[in-house]
Amino acid sequence: MRMNKNWCVAVLGLMAFASLGAVSAQAAESKIAVVNIPRLLESAPQAKAMMEQLQSEFAPRQRELAALQKDLREKEETLKRDGAVMSEEERRNIERQLRDGQRDFQRKGQEMNEDANLRRNEELGKLQRILGQEIQNYARGQNFDLVLGDVIYASEGMDITDALLTALQAKFKQAN
Repeated sequence: MRMNKNWCVAVLGLMAFASLGAVSAQAAESKIAVVNIPRLLESAPQAKAMMEQLQSEFAPRQRELAALQKDLREKEETLKRDGAVMSEEERRNIERQLRDGQRDFQRKGQEMNEDANLRRNEELGKLQRILGQEIQNYARGQNFDLVLGDVIYASEGMDITDALLTALQAKFKQAN
């Protein structure tokens, strides 16, 4: 009985070792790649076009804020320069305008920042979907079994970021 137990353990051990060898042989045949996602998001022409579009979309509001800020500076300078010779009512009027203008400037600045962040997040979501699809298409076309994004270390031979950037640039040129 003891011999049968030992024999069963030995047979089970050999079977486990043989299956391990089959798994490692299969893993050795797998084609694995790594993508530097932050670099793609930074360097892809689609990302640069998105940033330019957002900048042009919010440029009028930025110009409006700059003009409002300039007007506030001019009122502050007028108050400092001429405040001593102004009538009490005139000085209070400019101080009130300055206070109201500063509140308006802060409110408009916060609104613009919130709107810009919302739009940036929307566009970033679209860009991430586009890049994800491009990575999948490239991986299928090159017969990769696994493509990883967040990796601590990978050899240069596994990194397909440059090839993906080239494909993204070509696709961007075709679209534009």
